[in-house]
Amino acid sequence: MTNAPTDIQIINGPDGEPAFVVIPYQQYVAQHGGTELIPHQVVSRIVDGATPIRAWREHLNLTQEEVAKRMGISQPAFAQQEAVNKPRRATREKIAMAFGIRADQLEL
Repeated sequence: MTNAPTDIQIINGPDGEPAFVVIPYQQYVAQHGGTELIPHQVVSRIVDGATPIRAWREHLNLTQEEVAKRMGISQPAFAQQEAVNKPRRATREKIAMAFGIRADQLEL
């Protein structure tokens, strides 16, 4: 058995048994595909009551007008879509494309 250096840390629980493993963030992203991650700011806004679409738009510092223009629709039409908690799949896909993210990242 070798004692090779490692960036991995094991944290024991109250019973002395391993309970958590801490790995470098870059290693986590490489193992789990960084595109699947949802930023903390987005999750926090959703917890505070924003729809996923609004939370992402605000995170990306976009106005409703900018997103509507990217989608080829009016700002009021986009505002209606943004207010829906779970829009249709086709709508999510169009909005995700305008945001530059995957549609499933809007499914929270």
